[in-house]
Amino acid sequence: MTETQTGVRGDSGPATAELVASRVLDVPDFPQPGVVFKDLMPLFGDGEVFRQVIDGIIAYHGRDSFDVVAGIEARGFVLAAAIAYATGVGVVPVRKAGKLPRAAYAASYALEYGEATLEVHQDAFTAGHRVLVVDDVLATGGTAEATLGLVEQAGGTVAGFSVLLELAFLGGRDRLAPRPVHALLTV
Repeated sequence: MTETQTGVRGDSGPATAELVASRVLDVPDFPQPGVVFKDLMPLFGDGEVFRQVIDGIIAYHGRDSFDVVAGIEARGFVLAAAIAYATGVGVVPVRKAGKLPRAAYAASYALEYGEATLEVHQDAFTAGHRVLVVDDVLATGGTAEATLGLVEQAGGTVAGFSVLLELAFLGGRDRLAPRPVHALLTV
């Protein structure tokens, strides 16, 4: 991981980290008092920046290193769809409990401010499918850990995991070890 003079760092280098950092807005006390929400909507809303971010994730992993992209609800859907489209592969949603219409695997986990359950269709992946998992933010790692487990439970092989923003002080990367984590910006 490289760091810029301003202390911004990320796994795809300082220019990409600076690009992401320039489009993150802090929203205090959301979704509850004491939590600072990292709003990435300005990044999604800037077409050129969004394209650079998607291209950066694809370049990091390699176009031929995955067969399908899994996006974690909800902002991960945006990333997954763009990556899947750009590489000509399919996209699989990892949803909050009760949102999928067919038989699904479920995993519950603790959030930094509560608890949640994620689900994926039991037939989402063909055995051996190489799955790139993407989300917007890596915090404590609970969401990511649950999702990676669901991918494997459904027959996929985790080919990579990328996030736009990693909150390193919450230890998510350590929780996911020895699996590699690719974060465009780490704070």
